[in-house]
Amino acid sequence: MKFTPIWLLLMLPAFLQSSSAQSGTSAVPDANPGRPTVSTPATLTPVGYLQFENGTLFAEDSTEFSNRFGVDQVIKLAVLPRLELFLQSESLVVSKSEDRIAVREGEVFAGVQTVLLSGTESRPTVSISYIRRLHVSAAPELDIGTFRQSATILVSDDLRGFHIDANGIIAEQVQGELRRSQFGQTLSISHPLGKFTIPGEIWHFSQPFEHGNAVGNLWAVSYPVRKNLVVDGGLNHGLTKTSTQWEAFAGFTYLLPHRLWGDHHARRP
Repeated sequence: MKFTPIWLLLMLPAFLQSSSAQSGTSAVPDANPGRPTVSTPATLTPVGYLQFENGTLFAEDSTEFSNRFGVDQVIKLAVLPRLELFLQSESLVVSKSEDRIAVREGEVFAGVQTVLLSGTESRPTVSISYIRRLHVSAAPELDIGTFRQSATILVSDDLRGFHIDANGIIAEQVQGELRRSQFGQTLSISHPLGKFTIPGEIWHFSQPFEHGNAVGNLWAVSYPVRKNLVVDGGLNHGLTKTSTQWEAFAGFTYLLPHRLWGDHHARRP
């Protein structure tokens, strides 16, 4: 399995911004960030446009490590108004445990998301997604662990100036020959503050092999530098003994301004 070099990830924003300047931004649709919250929106990215969601995350005080730094990326492409494909990877993981530092590549996942019910002013958008692991890593995991496959129901709605994303998740965790079901729930509520957006989130995942529960409270801020470029950052605090106690993260979402096929812009459902 080959991974994108870190230097290429760092150079990507400058390259994409240059492409945007050449093409102009007036005809470019809005990005639809899935980060920085644990919750994923039920709405899809604009059809035919590649969207990159890159970020870094530093975590400390977990059952598996003293501290951990990771570089992650999600690439999304909606191929139809109701169908989106995505690839999720963690190209670098640096962790410290018992005074030992390890540098490894992370895991790789592929997934698909489809819209079941398009949202209107009187009803939410409802979608389902399926994710499958393609590459297993020996790097230590965060409190929610890792999974072989998962299915999620996603609901997004706007209500009285607030945007709501809620997910219900069932995943298959594997440890040797053992297999266990994991259940998760997330609720993210965000509100604009000038040009900034402030999301707050509460999330829960069962920990079947630890016989515990990981629960966290996340607060973040995002800012649209342009309609197709959104930067973000925030903190997450674990609320149980088996939760990672502190996580700090920062990143960006970039919608490539060139449609991969056709000349017109398809509207999101």
